[in-house]
Amino acid sequence: MKYFHEKIEAKWQQYWAQNQTFAATNNSEKPKYYVLDMFPYPSGAGLHVGHPLGYIASDIVARFKRHKGFNVLHPQGYDSFGLPAEQYAIQTGQHPEKTTRENIARYREQLDKIGFSFDWSREVRTSNADYYKHTQWIFIQLFNSWYNNDTNKAEDISTLVSIFSAAGNATVNAVCDDNIAPFTAAQWNAFSSEEQQKILLQYRLTYLAETEVNWCPALGTVLANDEIVNGVSERGGHPVIRKKMTQWSMRISAYAERLLQGLDTIDWSESIKESQRNWIGKSIGAEVQFNIQHSTFNISVFTTRPDTIFGVTFMTLAPEHELVSQITTAEQKAAVEAYVEATAKRSERERMADVKTISGVFTGAYAEHPFTKEPIPVWIGDYVLAGYGTGAVMAVPCGDERDYAFANFFKGQKGMPEIKNIFNQDISEAAYGEKSGFELVNSDFLNGLGYKEGTKKIIEELEKIGQGKGKTNYRLRDAVFSRQRYWGEPFPVYYVNGLPQMIDAKYLPIVLPEVEKYLPTEDGQPPLGNATDWAWDSVQCSVVSVQLIDDKTIFPLELNTMPGWAGSSWYWMRYMDAHNDAEFASADALKYWESVDLYIGGSEHATGHLLYSRFWNKFLKDKGFAPTEEPFKKLINQGMILGMSALVNIDRVYKLEFSPHVFGTFERGETKSFEYIKQINESLPPVFISSSLVDNSNLSDLNDYVKNNYLGSILDGIPSQMIRDIKEEDKKVINILINTANVTKLHTDVNLINSSDELDVEKFKNHALNQDYREAIFISDKNGSFKVSREVEKMSKSKYNVVNPDDICNDYGADTLRLYEMFLGPLEQAKPWNTAGITGVSGFLKKLWRLYFDENTGLNVTNDEPTPEMYKSLHKTIKKVTEDIENFSFNTSVSQFMICVNELAQMKCNHRAILEPLAIVISPYAPHIAEELWSQLGHEGSISTVDFPLVNEKYLVESEKEYPVSFNGKMRFTIKLPLDLTVAQIQEIVMADERTIKQLEGRTPNKVIIVPGKVINLVG
Repeated sequence: MKYFHEKIEAKWQQYWAQNQTFAATNNSEKPKYYVLDMFPYPSGAGLHVGHPLGYIASDIVARFKRHKGFNVLHPQGYDSFGLPAEQYAIQTGQHPEKTTRENIARYREQLDKIGFSFDWSREVRTSNADYYKHTQWIFIQLFNSWYNNDTNKAEDISTLVSIFSAAGNATVNAVCDDNIAPFTAAQWNAFSSEEQQKILLQYRLTYLAETEVNWCPALGTVLANDEIVNGVSERGGHPVIRKKMTQWSMRISAYAERLLQGLDTIDWSESIKESQRNWIGKSIGAEVQFNIQHSTFNISVFTTRPDTIFGVTFMTLAPEHELVSQITTAEQKAAVEAYVEATAKRSERERMADVKTISGVFTGAYAEHPFTKEPIPVWIGDYVLAGYGTGAVMAVPCGDERDYAFANFFKGQKGMPEIKNIFNQDISEAAYGEKSGFELVNSDFLNGLGYKEGTKKIIEELEKIGQGKGKTNYRLRDAVFSRQRYWGEPFPVYYVNGLPQMIDAKYLPIVLPEVEKYLPTEDGQPPLGNATDWAWDSVQCSVVSVQLIDDKTIFPLELNTMPGWAGSSWYWMRYMDAHNDAEFASADALKYWESVDLYIGGSEHATGHLLYSRFWNKFLKDKGFAPTEEPFKKLINQGMILGMSALVNIDRVYKLEFSPHVFGTFERGETKSFEYIKQINESLPPVFISSSLVDNSNLSDLNDYVKNNYLGSILDGIPSQMIRDIKEEDKKVINILINTANVTKLHTDVNLINSSDELDVEKFKNHALNQDYREAIFISDKNGSFKVSREVEKMSKSKYNVVNPDDICNDYGADTLRLYEMFLGPLEQAKPWNTAGITGVSGFLKKLWRLYFDENTGLNVTNDEPTPEMYKSLHKTIKKVTEDIENFSFNTSVSQFMICVNELAQMKCNHRAILEPLAIVISPYAPHIAEELWSQLGHEGSISTVDFPLVNEKYLVESEKEYPVSFNGKMRFTIKLPLDLTVAQIQEIVMADERTIKQLEGRTPNKVIIVPGKVINLVG
């Protein structure tokens, strides 16, 4: 009976689906275990073999935990709002919903084929109205909340209104906008409703504000920082500029300290924790006020080194700072405006990463030192960011390398004084940036103090004169929550006199409307501005035509949509109770599942999804919904499976060289011979050159080889009328000039390459992507082989190195794919894919099958008692696999499976007592073959919940040791001896062994070294 993976895998995938084998229950006496993958965005390209890596790992754990008696929740769904579907809609007119639905069907087909034990009954799609109904509801809760620093939690906005009504805002300790005007209870109660709403917007956890954003004109939308790569949009590579827009924002900054402290309570990698710590960016220092001379303006600066205040030489504002246009002098206006415009074309990430470029412009304005009253020139520079701190820095070149470089770069120019040194240290070559080992000098009342004493003293003095105070600052900024897109969650918001009003939760969802065009409107409004029915009737409580807007009872709805991270910031809780229409999840379901025990996904989400998810979870905890402070107990970031790209060498600029004799043989009317030859060279067909020639030939040999073997083909590729005047004998003296410096590499489809790195030239020419090269010349090596070069790169459709998992499943089977991906290396590391290596894993599964079956007689399993060696092999495997899964070291388990099967095959083991538990042990990794083996062994139902075998240590106790026997340190033979022998007994046996007698040739060794259980060495 042979192993046919196609039939076996189809059979068990159908069985699992029909029997809901992996459906979890919210009511179980079993302990719970919640394992989750970061759900995918369903792209049109489908899955490649790199995508399932994390899913396979989580599936192994999920299956193992079921074997260990857990009630396992292992769901899957789709993060189905996204820009690609909208871009496709703009190009084709096809509704994003249809594109998304078709892509999801493709993903589901691929995922099912790999045999994942997902609980598909709980599938979610963030773009479904029954899902984003709850996203809208959470948004409303955020709008109706404020953050009370005294209780260190979010509270209902009604509690803040009560405080205002009773005592005004003087005693309110909230996370809120800066510079809120104080008011009394009497004033609050006298304010109009609109005035009160405007004040409350300054406190709400989601609010409208004019914000500096990353604007991508080509995409017509705002982008988050993590959607920008190297200054351009990740999607499409379009330029991104900074501009101010009125946007919804989330006050994530309120949770900065809790987000920071929470990292100490979760089992995540230190690298991910450090990424979040750096992103949150806690700094302790002081806020200092510098007045602008001859004006009422002042600059607020946050500094971690207030002790260096007497070393301030100049100040630098972010180019976007609101004061720039107000304080710049007429003389400097043109230079400042040009600099601001240029800076707007660079993203914040680009500016932060660029530590080498020094640029800036003097505004012409001067600030006043708080103590000395000396004038301090005010500059602008793109190394200062408007969103970090206050968007201004007090520059102390003697103590900061960047300020030092800036001061020296502009040394001698107007507005750049000499550097002031306030340390008893030499700064002639570099700034002194240490916080120890110095005393302050030239610092008035701080002279003689160090960092700690100086910091404490200066804060006291700043507070005395009312120009500063101690402060803790965070780099983490409030998250922009608006996108100028169609394909996203609609806001449950309408506007009355320009102020946002929430739609009552009982009328949710507010469903995304139909539009004729997915582009922004002609007057620059977001795509929802194209909707005909997008107004809110506040009496009928329904969406109606925009034509009916009267600003009395019918009002305009919000035209922006929510960002891509909205739906993914709470989705793990929806899986707990996916069909609950009344609430995002019931209290009982939330209490039972609590949080995710194991979360697996890519490290690229470190400062995006993972941070936003923790923020929303903490907020929902404050509001009494989420049961835990942190959503994900343990996080593993899987490494990337890299593609083995294939590159062909192409020369598009090579030339033909004609001898002087040929050069003079033709003229075409008024066309000079050299001009004619230039035309010939411009019409040459491109040549592709085998990498074996480019890599292994010198230039002269390469050109001679091409001339001798391919000149005719090249000439044949030139239009005939251009070469008809060249005589046959003259063609012999034409030289080919190929310069390898001009050879470029072109990615080609890896499916056109065989296992020997040879390109199928005809298939390449006929490939849809290579129509421009159908007349190209291909220079093969002397063996007639056209070789490509290989590079290990990120697996990507643009590099044509994608391997489709469907092909692997069809050719080798899903169990082979699962085992091979785990076998490639540690889960967290990047590793290259090599399809050629998969045959070894495929052969292993066939060998496993043959332990149970004879090809001719079928099942060949006996009830005989196994030998101790058989038990030993099995229990070594049980022990190793159990430890590996618990430690997420999946690759070494696969190695152990191979060792075990080889050992059992050598022992001709066909014993039920060995083979039954072996099937269970391998089940998490290769579930299809395990199910079939279990069934063939006579069992009903699925293997998936059968108890995992326990290791019996008695089978692992070694009773014998195979000693290496060495003579003067050189091992000559081995001898197997019982481990309970004494040193004297071992020596007696070894000395009597005829191999020892032969080696000694009658001599008596000077010394016999014996370490029981380890070595035997005879010396002399």
